Amino acid sequence: MKNIFKIATPFLAFFLVLSCSTKKDAFINRSYHSVTTKYNVLYNGNEALRIGLEQLNSNYEDNFWEVLPIEPLKIDVLALPGMNVDEDSSPQEFEKAEEKAVKAIQMHSMLIARQERNKQIDDAYLLLGKSRYYSKRFVPALEAFNYIVINYPKASLINETKIWQAKTQIRLQNEEQAIEDLKKLLKKQDLPEEISESAQTAIAMAYAQIGENQEVINHLNKAVFKTKKNLFIPAMITKNKKVSSEKIISTKNNEQTARNLFILGQLYREKNAIDSSNTAFQSLIEFKKAPYKYKIQAQIEKAKNVTTSEDELATIELLKKLIKNRDNRPYLGELYYHLGSLQKNQNFEVAIESFKKSIAAKQISKFQKELSYEAAGDLFFEKAQFLKAGSYYDSVLRATESENSKRIRRLARRRNNLNEVILYENIAKTSDSILKLVQMSKEDQTAYFNKYIENLKSKEEKATPIKNTGKGFIFSKDNNKKVSSTWYFYNIQTVGFGEQEFQQIWGNRPLEDNWRLSDKTQFKLIDTKLKADEENLNVVENEKYNVEYYLKNIPTNTIEIDSLYNERNNAYFKLGVIYKEQFKEENLALSKLEKLLTFNPKTTLLIPAKYHLYKIYNNQGNAKATILKNDIVSNYPTSKYAKIILNPNASLIQENENLPENIYAEVFYEYKDEMYDSVIKKSTNAISRFEGHEIIPKFELLKAYAIGKKEGIVAFKEALDFVAMNYPNTEEGKKALEVINTIKTKIQ
Repeated sequence: MKNIFKIATPFLAFFLVLSCSTKKDAFINRSYHSVTTKYNVLYNGNEALRIGLEQLNSNYEDNFWEVLPIEPLKIDVLALPGMNVDEDSSPQEFEKAEEKAVKAIQMHSMLIARQERNKQIDDAYLLLGKSRYYSKRFVPALEAFNYIVINYPKASLINETKIWQAKTQIRLQNEEQAIEDLKKLLKKQDLPEEISESAQTAIAMAYAQIGENQEVINHLNKAVFKTKKNLFIPAMITKNKKVSSEKIISTKNNEQTARNLFILGQLYREKNAIDSSNTAFQSLIEFKKAPYKYKIQAQIEKAKNVTTSEDELATIELLKKLIKNRDNRPYLGELYYHLGSLQKNQNFEVAIESFKKSIAAKQISKFQKELSYEAAGDLFFEKAQFLKAGSYYDSVLRATESENSKRIRRLARRRNNLNEVILYENIAKTSDSILKLVQMSKEDQTAYFNKYIENLKSKEEKATPIKNTGKGFIFSKDNNKKVSSTWYFYNIQTVGFGEQEFQQIWGNRPLEDNWRLSDKTQFKLIDTKLKADEENLNVVENEKYNVEYYLKNIPTNTIEIDSLYNERNNAYFKLGVIYKEQFKEENLALSKLEKLLTFNPKTTLLIPAKYHLYKIYNNQGNAKATILKNDIVSNYPTSKYAKIILNPNASLIQENENLPENIYAEVFYEYKDEMYDSVIKKSTNAISRFEGHEIIPKFELLKAYAIGKKEGIVAFKEALDFVAMNYPNTEEGKKALEVINTIKTKIQ
C-alpha cells in the first residue's frame, strides 16, 4: 500500500501542476479552475455577501410613517471615486466578498484567444459588482456589471446582471437610462418569473426616483401578481368560488413581495384610493410567507384608513385584540397610539390613557414617542387644558431629532403661543378666585375657610405616618406591625431604574417648578413678581388651622382690589383675542369675551371686545352680530371700530396718518431728541388707545427706556420688569429681560 502511495504521489503532483495552468485550454484545466472557483472562492464570497446583507437589513430601520423605499438601502451621500463613504454596519463582510471575487478573477480567469474558458468568472464579476453596490461604491460597481454585459452577452446570468446594472444607474441618478434598459429586458419572451419580478421592481424604483407614482403602482402590481390581467384584489372570484391570494401572489422573493405590497397600500392611500389601499394591506396580511413585521404594520396601516364610525368600532376591537397578543409587544407603542387616535372621537379620558401607554411602551422608536406625546398634547389642547398640552409639547421639542422639520416648527410656534395663553389663564383663574372671596361677606368668608380647614384636617387624619426602611416595607403607627408595600418609591431597585430612564429622556434637570418646560422665562418672571405674595400666603405650620390667618390675606385696599379687577379684565380680553386670532378657536374666544362683558370693563376694553364679538358672530351668521353692530355704531359713533364697521376702506384711508406704526415712529424720534416727558405721556395714551394691538409691547418698552432716562436705574428696572412680565413671548419682553439681567448687579 505504501509502495502504491509512493508511486502515485509524483503523478498526482504532476497532474496538479498541469491543471493549475490558466494558459492551457484543456478539459482538465477548465474543470479544475471552474470547480475551485465555484466551490471554494465564490462560495466563501457569496457567504460573506449573505452575512453582510443580513446584518445590513437587521440594522436598517424603516419609517412606516413615510412611503417605504422599494429597496431598503440608505444612501445619504452619493459615493463618487475618491470620496470617503461612511462605513456600513457590516463593511468587513462586503469587503471580504469583494476580495474573494477579485481573487477568483486574478487566480482562476482563463482568458485564452480573447475568450473566457472558466464559466465561473462571470459569476465572480457579478459578486464583485454586488459587493461594491452594497458598499455604496456605485461607479466601480457599474464597471463590473458593464464588463459582464459587454464580454459575456450569452451568459446564463446576463438578465440578472442587466437588472443590477439598471439599479446601479438609478443610484447614480441616471433613471431614464435605467428605464430604457429595463423596458428592453421586459420585452423578451419567456423571461423566468424571478427575473420578471426583479425587473418590474427595479423599474418601479426608477419611476419612484422621478416621482411618477402611477407608474410605480403599475409596475409594483406586475411584480407582485402573477395574473396576466393584473387584477389588484386579495382573492380572485371565479365561478362563485374564492381563490386564495396565495395562488396569485408572486413568491420568489418573499421579503421584496411583502415590501412591494406594503408600498402599494401606501401609494393608493396617497391617491385617496382607500379601498385599493385596504385591499393591498389585506393581501399582505393574508400572504402567509410575508415577514411578520410587514403583516403587523399592514394591520396598523388599515387603522389609518378608517373613514366610517362602523369601521372605527371594528378597528378599535381589532387593535385591542392585537395588543393582547404577546407576539406584538415590540409594536405596542404604535398599536396604543392608533387605538388612542380612534378613541379620541368617543372618550377623551380613554384616549389619553392609550397615548400614555404608547409613551410608556418599552420598545418604541423615538419618532413614535414624539407622535404619541404630540397626540396627547393636541387632545389636551382641544379640551382647552393648555398647561397639560404645553407639558406634552415640551416633551416633543426636547426629544426630537428633527428640529427643522415642518411638523416641529409648527409645533414650536403653537407651544410659544401657549406661553401667553397659560400666563393669562393663570392670571384670570387667580384673580377670579381672589375676587370671589373679596365679594363675600365676612360671615361667608369665615364659613368658607372653616370648611377648608375641616377638609384639611380630614385629609391629614386619613394619612398614616410611614417609614421607609429601604427594603420595600413600611411601618404603621404600631411600629411592631410590619406591612408589605408595593408602592413605587419603597422599592430601591425600581426607583433606580426610574432614575436611569428619567436621565436618558430628560438629562440632568434642576429641581425646580415647571422643570419639563423648555422655555420657563415667563414662569420665572411670575415667580419674581409674586415672590412676596407667595411668602405671605405660605401657611406656617402653627397657623394653618387658624381662620384669621386666611382672612387677613384677603385684599381690602380699594386700589389693590381695582388692580385685580383690571388685571382680570385685561386677561379675559387678551385670551379672547388670542383664541380668535392665533388659534382660530371661535367658541373659546366667545366664552372669554362674553364673560368679560359681564364684568362691566372700561371703555378701552369694552368697545374692542364688542367689536371682536361682532366679527365672530358675523362670521358664524349669528343674529347677535346685528345687535352688536348697532350697539357700537349707535353708542360709540366716534370710535375707530364704528368707522371700520360702517366704511372699512374710508376709515382706513382717513386714519392712515394715525396708524399705530406712524405714531410709534413719531414718539421714537422724540425719544431720540431726549423729550422723555412727552414720550412717557404719548406712549401711555397710545397703549390705552390701541389696546390689544401687537404694537403695544413696543410702546411699553420705549416708555420704560424714557422712564429710565428720567427717573434712574431703579425705576428703569421696575418698568422693564413690567414689560418682561406682561409680554414675555415678544421680542420686547425678551429684550427687557436681557437688560434686567445686565443691570441687576448695579442696583444690588
